[in-house]
Amino acid sequence: MRIIAGKNKGATIAAPPGTRTRPTADRVREAVFSILGSVEGLAVLDLFAGSGALGLEALSRGAAVAELVDNRAGAAKTIAKNIAKLGLRNAGLNRRDYRSFLKDAAGKGRVFDLIFVDPPYKMHRVIEPELKKWLPQVAVSGGRVVVESDASRAVMLPLELITDKVYGETRIRVFRAT
Repeated sequence: MRIIAGKNKGATIAAPPGTRTRPTADRVREAVFSILGSVEGLAVLDLFAGSGALGLEALSRGAAVAELVDNRAGAAKTIAKNIAKLGLRNAGLNRRDYRSFLKDAAGKGRVFDLIFVDPPYKMHRVIEPELKKWLPQVAVSGGRVVVESDASRAVMLPLELITDKVYGETRIRVFRAT
């Protein structure tokens, strides 16, 4: 995998070992950032970060800060290596369960301008109620939430749906917080 654009354009990043992580393909990541436009100065949250590719791409493109959240040891170790390789000081790594991170962030009044949600596809049915509960509390008004899922699964959130695109076997839905 590589960073597609920005100050770290062309830098390669690692994926966690094994088959539990399904990194977002470069072409899908490129399409997502094309849809989003400028991310300059935004506070980014990358849930189920895996390699951290989405959050790291946002930082390369000028996001102010990014929190990368994943509860798996292999993912956290890979994210830490990728952050170090890119020399990023504005990337935070949180080895935590998405639920505890969101609940804690909401309790502290932390909000994000851009939130990426890219869990293992089979988890969507289980986590969707939690996402519906917590994402509106941690997304700034007008902020965007990007959800990646299997092409056959249209995740619904209590936010305004602004984009729904399918790229091969991947569905990208972009929502806006009100």
